[in-house]
Amino acid sequence: MNGRGAAEAIDRRLRSERILQAEGVPFLAALPVIETAAEALKRSKEEVALRTLCVLFVAAKGEGLGEDLVEQLLGSYELRPHLTPVELAFVLDKSPSQHDRIQFTWRHEAAWTLLWALGFVAQLGKPAQFCDVGFAASTMAERTTSQFIEDSELRPIADILDQADLIYRYHWAVRNALARGQQIPAALDPGVTEERHHALNWLIGYQDQAWHHVTTDT
Repeated sequence: MNGRGAAEAIDRRLRSERILQAEGVPFLAALPVIETAAEALKRSKEEVALRTLCVLFVAAKGEGLGEDLVEQLLGSYELRPHLTPVELAFVLDKSPSQHDRIQFTWRHEAAWTLLWALGFVAQLGKPAQFCDVGFAASTMAERTTSQFIEDSELRPIADILDQADLIYRYHWAVRNALARGQQIPAALDPGVTEERHHALNWLIGYQDQAWHHVTTDT
């Protein structure tokens, strides 16, 4: 990381820490900086849009979308080539376990983060409340795949990195509290925080990990 990159990364960390401080969220000053704009992966709008549709689709299946509708949407949105093997197996499973249903339903929070990156959601805010599942689902239901891609407007990588840095520090605070048996600060929700961190790490290409193998290290 050159001097300019280091300055960018440190400035981003300091901005995150000011937000956390204002919200009463503890932070670890020694926590490293994250990637810079020069280092981060620049995903295309189409790639992010297709991933968002896949995540919305599997989350809806997790929540109980009927099998007939699952088959219909799989065809009409032409998502089969874009689903991960794990997602496709879940989608094709006629009687998935309750555990799998719950895990995929949580993906709504990752989808919300991707919808923010595409401009459908105005702001993310603190990861303390569940997303608006109805609104998230409607962004897909009201559009074809091509319309969804066309209506997307990918945010600048600097904005995505700002959120990736911030969620990294939120997640540290959540895990630190859980490890110490303390109350989680500022009403942060562990599940929302985890899913947002997952989506943001994928967006910036953290360690070149594929969607289903993304880690949320803190």
